Amino acid sequence: MTGMRFLVSPIALVLAASLAAVAPAAAQTRRPAAGAPRVYAATLPVEKMRNKQAVVTTSLGDIVIELLADAAPDHVGYVMKLAEERGYDGTTFHRAILRGLIQGGDPLSKDPSKKTQYGTGGLGVLKFRTNDLKHVRGAVSAVLRPGQPDSAGAQFFVCVSDQPTLDGQFTVFGRVVEGLEVAQQISEMAADANGLITDRVEIATVRIRDTPPPEPTPFETETAAQLAGYRAVLETTMGEVTVEFFPDRAPGHVRNFLRLSRLGVYDGTAFHRVVPGFVVQTGALTSRKAALTQKQRPFVANLPPEFNPTPHEAGILSMARGDDPASAQTSFFICLGKASSLDNKYTVFGRVLDGMPVVEALAKVPLNGEEPVTRVEITRVRIVPPAP
Repeated sequence: MTGMRFLVSPIALVLAASLAAVAPAAAQTRRPAAGAPRVYAATLPVEKMRNKQAVVTTSLGDIVIELLADAAPDHVGYVMKLAEERGYDGTTFHRAILRGLIQGGDPLSKDPSKKTQYGTGGLGVLKFRTNDLKHVRGAVSAVLRPGQPDSAGAQFFVCVSDQPTLDGQFTVFGRVVEGLEVAQQISEMAADANGLITDRVEIATVRIRDTPPPEPTPFETETAAQLAGYRAVLETTMGEVTVEFFPDRAPGHVRNFLRLSRLGVYDGTAFHRVVPGFVVQTGALTSRKAALTQKQRPFVANLPPEFNPTPHEAGILSMARGDDPASAQTSFFICLGKASSLDNKYTVFGRVLDGMPVVEALAKVPLNGEEPVTRVEITRVRIVPPAP
């Protein structure tokens, strides 16, 4: 709880520090200058703003935000207006709290020479809008001046982790549906004591699009006969290994392997366990160089066992698991020889079709216990569809 309370203050402190840098004596009391922006109200009806997404293209990758017009119509309308006017182009994510949140959208951040003023621009345009949406991981909310609830505008922040102490204090108007890993990467960048990011993380553009229809789940509809025609090529740092599948014996495991491969889950995993004469094992998420993306994460789940009488022998692919027979997820092993002790206890789902010499060479690498001294990695799993 203390960590969550800590995250309320930095937003106010960061903004207050910036305001003080501009006008230390009058930051909270100055009157709006002539020509100051008036309160904005959405010019489009809510039904015209529903099912819209903002694609925020940054120097580190895209963050896709589902806009919640029913919850905050004026805030969504203003974002759409600025995006159409290219008002966000060239701005930055200028502040961050480590794995907490990131802040961006200040028009002043287009100018690197105004870095000391970042966080003070583009505010005072929107009235506070209360709603029941929570500041959970991925929530997108409007930045405010300290103590001024009706001061939102162009600036926004993205929650990289749950921030329940912010609920009811800021207007949530969107949620990240893709690219949370980009937001987290930004939150982990070097920053000063006020959270000002050292390096420039530029927003190249914000593009509004209709929410696309859900993507079909990979390998959801293929029959067992169709699945049997697929091959997977494990591109490793020691060479390629081509495998075939047994969907007639373990259809769920075959679908899972092909699905995770198509989504790139196995890319960057290591052969973390080698037992000469027994197995080589890979696919564990703990060995993966990068965290799973927001798109990949929902597809990793425990698999019901599909034990079958196929014997464990050289070249066989079988799923690793814990003590629970239904605990297999991503990790699998390739047998180096006959392993009858595993029969009907682990799910066999395929075998090596080509590249067994690569597997055998892998089994001879220097080891520290059962772990290779030098990392041996699956750089990519390439899916080869059935021949026409």
